[in-house]
Amino acid sequence: MARTWFITGASRGLGVEIAKAAIRAGDRVVATGRKRAAVSESLGADGAQLLCLEQDVTNVEQTRVAVNAALKRFGTIDVLVNNAGYGHLGYFEETTEQDVQAQFATNVFGLFNVTRAVLPAMRAARSGRIFNLSSLAGVRGNEFASLYCSTKFAVEGFTESLAREVAPFGIFVTIIAPGPFRTDFLSQESLRFGGTPITDYDDRRPKLRSAFEGRSGKQPGDPVKLADAMVRLAGEAQPPMRFVAGAFAFETAEKKYREVLEEMKNWRDLSLGTDFQ
Repeated sequence: MARTWFITGASRGLGVEIAKAAIRAGDRVVATGRKRAAVSESLGADGAQLLCLEQDVTNVEQTRVAVNAALKRFGTIDVLVNNAGYGHLGYFEETTEQDVQAQFATNVFGLFNVTRAVLPAMRAARSGRIFNLSSLAGVRGNEFASLYCSTKFAVEGFTESLAREVAPFGIFVTIIAPGPFRTDFLSQESLRFGGTPITDYDDRRPKLRSAFEGRSGKQPGDPVKLADAMVRLAGEAQPPMRFVAGAFAFETAEKKYREVLEEMKNWRDLSLGTDFQ
């Protein structure tokens, strides 16, 4: 039976590939982006399987309208993909309060807005799948990416909590944590940098920035294969809570979790000693 997907950030990058994969699988897709024309340019004209809509995830009213349009057109939203987001790079001290607000507005609060708008329909149907796009940056914090990593850590915590809240309604929520995939994420359209330089960081900043920019187009992950994997996960009877995508992400996450466990063991006696006797 054909499912209906609602995919944010579907004008380029991974969002486009997820939409194409769902359509190839015979499903219906509601693809949204800040500019409807850009979504249509990437995916084609509306048809039996596709509805392109304009949606800024930070705009609550626009999000509500988009979700209602999807339900009116296809009658259901079976799979939500919270994909919209961007990366703000730079040392924390070199960012501004406006940078922080903008990063969280899209990557966290925008995801909240869309999820809140879609959940009533899924809850009424007593079924649904939600994929929240995190990142390896939501597993391991990185120098020069404190704002971006903090948003992805927030997405991970939210997803784990939400999954427990909505499980009784037959709704599954999964974290998708990709490593470096060959999308346009490292392009100028998807990255922003701190604009208030501090001299103490001058010796490290240029190297780190050029390292990020130099990876663009050379990432090992195949976005088409990740999109196909997500279509498979959408059909699994018991999808995972967390799906780490790509060899680099898998190995890095595995190493991080081992280090966390080892550190906990090293400080076990002091930790347990903080309870009342």
